[in-house]
Amino acid sequence: MNLTRGMQEYIQESQEELKQLIRDLCAIPAPSHHEELRAEFCKRWFEEAGFPNVFIDEALNVVCPWPAADPGTTVFMAHTDTVFPDTTPLPFREDEDTFYCPAVCDDTGNLAVMMIAARWFLRSGCAPKHSLLFVANSCEEGLGNLVGSKAIVQNYGDRLKGLVTFDGIRFERAVTRAVGSHRYRVTVTTEGGHSYGAFGNRNAIRYLASMIDALYAVKVPEKPGAKTTYNVGLISGGTSVNTIAQRAEMLYEYRSDDVECLLAMKRCFEAVVEAYRAMGIGVEVELVGDRSCANGVNPADHEALIALADRTIRDVIGREPLHESSSADANSALGAGIPAVCLSAVQGKGCHTREETLELSSLVPGCRLVMDFMANFFYI
Repeated sequence: MNLTRGMQEYIQESQEELKQLIRDLCAIPAPSHHEELRAEFCKRWFEEAGFPNVFIDEALNVVCPWPAADPGTTVFMAHTDTVFPDTTPLPFREDEDTFYCPAVCDDTGNLAVMMIAARWFLRSGCAPKHSLLFVANSCEEGLGNLVGSKAIVQNYGDRLKGLVTFDGIRFERAVTRAVGSHRYRVTVTTEGGHSYGAFGNRNAIRYLASMIDALYAVKVPEKPGAKTTYNVGLISGGTSVNTIAQRAEMLYEYRSDDVECLLAMKRCFEAVVEAYRAMGIGVEVELVGDRSCANGVNPADHEALIALADRTIRDVIGREPLHESSSADANSALGAGIPAVCLSAVQGKGCHTREETLELSSLVPGCRLVMDFMANFFYI
């Protein structure tokens, strides 16, 4: 275990401050693409903590660079955006054991723990083994499309040795595989008309429904160790009960944790679209989300990072690590051939619901887990 007495004392002494930081962050609305207020708050916090050269980049990431003689860079990040579209403060309440608030874990609590942990290493005078970035990143959720983490990967490119994101609600969970996805807005158009006077004209809703049926008839690729899924999550269209619809649309996605399976699903989707276009139906396709599977990651480097995560979970939490596939900021790194993992810094329930909760008893072990893991990247 890497935790020193000084770390242990700091964790205990900073608990009330950590709780207040979570309260403060929860009070700041931050839907994806609109994280400006949280970004400004986090920037001020890092500056007041003593980090020099903190800046907000073009993607609304708050970036704290910590340069070292070795320019190879590891990123520690947690996202500022929430899955909820609210532009007013989300409802918050608490009791002795629990914080209740939408997004209080995902990812507000994880972000707060990362911030508190980062400050200890700065104030302790520890020297990093190579350059580091602490990032409060934007646009992880939904149609945020990983804009924040993609910008970090693009901007730092070949310098990146690895990326670690803090997200989730189970300490034993380590995300080691990326679930890639393609998300589309599909719009079907026909001539439409009056339901009585133009009876017989083609109805966009009918053809959209038929297309959905065709997509649900697709057999997902079968490959050992891989999982592939698809879903239509939203449909809309039409004008009134007595109008043959001219326009209807849906949001459709497919996912896989294997790049070959993801490409197979893309080919099936494109074939269905072309079949409906061949009928003379108007079909417009807009790619609204693109998350990568792992591609070209050096296995030895990735396994080394996973081994650090596993050892930390065993030493600090006392549980056997569970390796899982997921769709998160780690995708951006793994898709670019950079080792990445995702760890949880808090525990709670009800992620992505209005009933989300954070267990206050998880804050001490969460801080211990994050600081123990980060210590691997410093001379202590």
